[in-house]
Amino acid sequence: MSTDAFARSAPELTAEERRSFAVGNNFFNDNWVTAPASTDGRDGLGPVFNAQSCSSCHFKDGRGQPPVLDTNGKAELGLLLRLSVPGPDGKPMPDPVYGGQLQDKSINGVPAEGTILIATEELRGAFADGTVYVLLKPSYSIGDPAYGPPSGDLMISPRVAPPVFGVGLLEAIPEATILAVADPDDRNGDGISGRPNYVLDPRVGERALGRFGWKSNVATVEAQVAGAFRGDIGIGSTLVTGEECTRTQTACQAAPSGGSPELDDQKLARVVFYNRTLAVPARRNVADPLNRSGEELFTTTGCAACHSTEVQTAANSPISVLAGQVIRPYTDLLLHDMGEGLADNRPDAEATGTEWRTAPLWGIGLTRTVNRHTRFLHDGRARSLEEAILWHGGEAAGAQQGYIRLSADDRRKVLAFLESL
Repeated sequence: MSTDAFARSAPELTAEERRSFAVGNNFFNDNWVTAPASTDGRDGLGPVFNAQSCSSCHFKDGRGQPPVLDTNGKAELGLLLRLSVPGPDGKPMPDPVYGGQLQDKSINGVPAEGTILIATEELRGAFADGTVYVLLKPSYSIGDPAYGPPSGDLMISPRVAPPVFGVGLLEAIPEATILAVADPDDRNGDGISGRPNYVLDPRVGERALGRFGWKSNVATVEAQVAGAFRGDIGIGSTLVTGEECTRTQTACQAAPSGGSPELDDQKLARVVFYNRTLAVPARRNVADPLNRSGEELFTTTGCAACHSTEVQTAANSPISVLAGQVIRPYTDLLLHDMGEGLADNRPDAEATGTEWRTAPLWGIGLTRTVNRHTRFLHDGRARSLEEAILWHGGEAAGAQQGYIRLSADDRRKVLAFLESL
């Protein structure tokens, strides 16, 4: 597989769809600039922001990672901090000074909000055969806060950019199919209590099933794209309007705009179509005995209870290449309590501070090839697939313990299977 394995279009697009895909790809990858500019179709960056383009975080349409310094001493992108304070109803609301997301970059003349500080603590454990492992537990804070100290009750939730391929297929799964495997009260007694998250769909203004984001806190690909444009790049649309400036940030409020909206409906639609029709890379070495044994162990240890192996998309998807497809995303798109070890202690819509969406696993074995790293989980704390397994707790504690009890040879088989996805 090549380094462009995540960037290919779904097969059998029509000629018109291929043109839409190419235009969307262009707007996904090109940088936005400060307004006013001669390139008025791409101006309006910020005034405070995290990235200049979608691909800044979703490099080659793949997975972000915690900040690391490149060869030029510049921190690479891929992780952001969600911010909130407790609201009157107990649900989070944006911080009055720093908003709902820390913006660590800004245009000239506007102070960036601050920097991301990460401290780590080593946690040691051992497999049943005595082999020792070490995990890194991160904690997050804001450095160099430009607008005064953060609130004492500030809640911080780190999020790395997830891969964007395959999202159109996930969106095409019938809601009834997702709800059919939900078991919020664990009536079957298997210890797995997957439940849906319901959120506001900004297009229709109504409550809808969440499918995207680390906590299933976004209902549609369109809402995800529009929200990221506004929150990450500072580019508003008719769907998600306004700038990421709070009342305290006067220089931000006074900065020039790229127009209203900065991202018009046609451009938004092209980027959404591009995201929806990014193909999932094919699994590799399916018949390899090592991988087949690893797949069996993946099931018997309990991993497949949440990482569901097969589902079918709806027959009536408006994009024909997504309709009626049997797919293997290895997710149920439901929320699961993952225990205190992974908790961000920040509610999100109906998700609690310990719940996370089951992350899709398709394509995960190509992360090193495409994105040049192996950092996993919602904040990239896991430095390998094995560390990601070991961080599982809560409802997934049984599966984690099942993996810990495996022999070294069987653990190698499970990892080989994951690498084949």
